[in-house]
Amino acid sequence: MRDRAWIAAVLCAASLAGAATFSEDFSTNPFADGWKIFGDTNLFQWDSSNECLQVTWDSSQTNSYFCQPIGTVLTKSDDFSLSFTLQLADIAVGLSSDQPFTFELAVGFINLAAASGTNFERGVVAANLGARNLCEFDYFPDSGYGATISPTMISTNSQYNQFATVFAFPFELDPGALFHVAMTYSASNRTLHTTMTRAGEDFGPIPNVVLGTNFLDFRLDSVAVCNYSDTGADGSLLAHGVVDNLVVTVPPPPILNLAGTMTNRFWQMQFQSRTNWIYTLERTADLKSWIDVSPAICCTTAALRLQDTNPPANCAYYRVRAERP
Repeated sequence: MRDRAWIAAVLCAASLAGAATFSEDFSTNPFADGWKIFGDTNLFQWDSSNECLQVTWDSSQTNSYFCQPIGTVLTKSDDFSLSFTLQLADIAVGLSSDQPFTFELAVGFINLAAASGTNFERGVVAANLGARNLCEFDYFPDSGYGATISPTMISTNSQYNQFATVFAFPFELDPGALFHVAMTYSASNRTLHTTMTRAGEDFGPIPNVVLGTNFLDFRLDSVAVCNYSDTGADGSLLAHGVVDNLVVTVPPPPILNLAGTMTNRFWQMQFQSRTNWIYTLERTADLKSWIDVSPAICCTTAALRLQDTNPPANCAYYRVRAERP
């Protein structure tokens, strides 16, 4: 099964070309910059006075995300990174008598379609129920075993529930202290490297997360501050705090420098492609129903030309579909 990733038309190509790094310091309204909330909107509040995002992590609520698409789909073959600051005001675990243990707060990369699905339960390890498509920073407050920092990657295929993670403890994120978190994934050695500071001083160290040879893959399309429901878990969490100064670095979009031309009465689209993407030219007459008009081509980094060799007699609209295998 292929994951629908990114679709470009001629009119939008110029604005997206070359975008690889973006930051958010909340000095202006983040919703005007493409951020959105899925789930409980009361958990995330833009604080315009202090220029930050006020967050409530409440595991008694539904899965909810303050998120933004990253303009591409990340896999284990891509280099990417995320950094942010985090300052907690208060935090408590074991609030439910039947869920007396710890639970996580999280910031990281998600696949929004998967994370917003009805069968996505972060506290469950079970086929077709547990979490999938994640690369995130997790913090578990102490409930008897030591406060734990746990960078985590989870594969696409929930049947296997492939977790790649480490448990660094005891490292407490004490309320009032300002922490900076930086996570960098390197595809060459399939390693997630995490560094932290507390009030500007080194905090840690946090061991690397290394993907094993049997780890399948993930598909990540959004960056998110995550509030997970504790449904099915043995722990619970309530915390309040601030997230700020997010910086995201990802590969450029899969379609760059897109241009369309008519050659010998045939429409063709030319663009710069990327390795490990599959490209197909689509056509429509009504902007509603699209059909494939070229073979699907798997490319390396090169200029690619797709052509409609059997165009209709009347006018038509075209777009290029890019998918990860």
